[in-house]
Amino acid sequence: MSKQFDVIVIGGGPGGYIAAIRAAQLGFNVACIDEWKNAKGGPALGGTCTNVGCIPSKALLQSSEHYEQAGHHFADHGIEVKGLGLDMARMLGRKDTVVKQNNDGILYLFKKNKITFFHGRGTFAKAVDAGYEITVAGSAPDTLVGKHIIVATGSNARALPGAPFDEEMILSNDGALRVGAVPKKLGLIGSGVIGLEMGSVWRRLGSEVTVLEALPTFLGAVDEQIAREAKKAFDKQGLKIELGVKVGEIKTGKKGVSVAWTNAKGEAQTLEVDKLIVSIGRVPNTIGLGAETVGLKLDERGAIVVDDDCKTSLPNVWAVGDVVRGPMLAHKAEEEGVAVAERIAGQHGHVNFNTVPWVIYTSPEIAWVGQTEQQLKSAGRAYKAGTFPFLANGRARALGDTTGMVKFLADAATDEILGVHIVGPQASELISEAVVAMEFRASSEDIARICHAHPSLSEATKEAALAVDKRTLNF
Repeated sequence: MSKQFDVIVIGGGPGGYIAAIRAAQLGFNVACIDEWKNAKGGPALGGTCTNVGCIPSKALLQSSEHYEQAGHHFADHGIEVKGLGLDMARMLGRKDTVVKQNNDGILYLFKKNKITFFHGRGTFAKAVDAGYEITVAGSAPDTLVGKHIIVATGSNARALPGAPFDEEMILSNDGALRVGAVPKKLGLIGSGVIGLEMGSVWRRLGSEVTVLEALPTFLGAVDEQIAREAKKAFDKQGLKIELGVKVGEIKTGKKGVSVAWTNAKGEAQTLEVDKLIVSIGRVPNTIGLGAETVGLKLDERGAIVVDDDCKTSLPNVWAVGDVVRGPMLAHKAEEEGVAVAERIAGQHGHVNFNTVPWVIYTSPEIAWVGQTEQQLKSAGRAYKAGTFPFLANGRARALGDTTGMVKFLADAATDEILGVHIVGPQASELISEAVVAMEFRASSEDIARICHAHPSLSEATKEAALAVDKRTLNF
């Protein structure tokens, strides 16, 4: 006999597990199905984010940052390091420990919230009177019936045509996090978030990194002024970034990978590297979901079609996160998961795409929320801009990290904050103040008149807000 649930969540990544927890908090009988496996074949909840994305990449970014600081910057603080070494196995082991702690933490939260977990692949079998029948394929096959289904199956790395991932020579984000020794030469196709973060990790650890980007502009989604500042920093660090390229044939051999490419001038080039990371975007993961079996509508990209409330083409079937429209960000998926659980309960879930923050965890970090200057110009919206450099911030000087700036964009007439853009130390943390301000439709003057602790990096946020009115105090 099928096991009955009020809500069944397919996928245990940020969107899925958070949706399951919120639904359980609201009094529903909830099940979650997820097929990720750890090295021993056990459950590894957390999806791409926890297993081969956000969490392990940040662990390696932190470790590689420590290594670079010890090798190149500790001397500035009067700290001498002799015989600096690198234990790659131990560094990767620490990363794996961080991942496992997150996996286990989600299992604990499921037990705490009385969520029934099924380890395997969830597939739509058919619609039934009580809702939908979902089969679980795995070590313990099962059949479930749920009144409401939330699909949160995430996304997969997009491969280059003719160059499939083998995770040994041609790497996705997964393989890029498991390289056992520092490559002498590393190639990267794509200068997006994942590409820049992985490139930064291996450059810090000693790789000669070359990034090939098809677009003629660097970080086209980022405010142009901020992107220029970031590129200047990456160039100085030795990260070689080629823009406007056309990638040709890719060949793998015993010694490495050969990439034929044409530069922006149309000149033929060849890049010889030990490893190649391909980071050209991600595709929605709907393979094996059984969408066609129940008539669940997908778009041309394979994403599940949803309305503004994350409702699909089927009654009582919802979808959130990377598998639907919108930015492929873990925190966006979480917010949608909470909102859907609340909508099922008859409440009014809230997700504001205009205040979803973006972060690139390089050094310097890049973070932004709202509109860029080029977007405002394109829309013909009158605006005021204010910037403040970390070079003039006392805390940044004390940290020894004065790269970058904070930039505010506000409506010319009302002074409402339209966008905040940061490149520099701890940008990922500083952006939260801007998100809160924009959610409450604050003005730049509101931030300018709030007392900020001294000395702190957040003073740069206050000063950038003051700069909108051309009245900075420390620059």
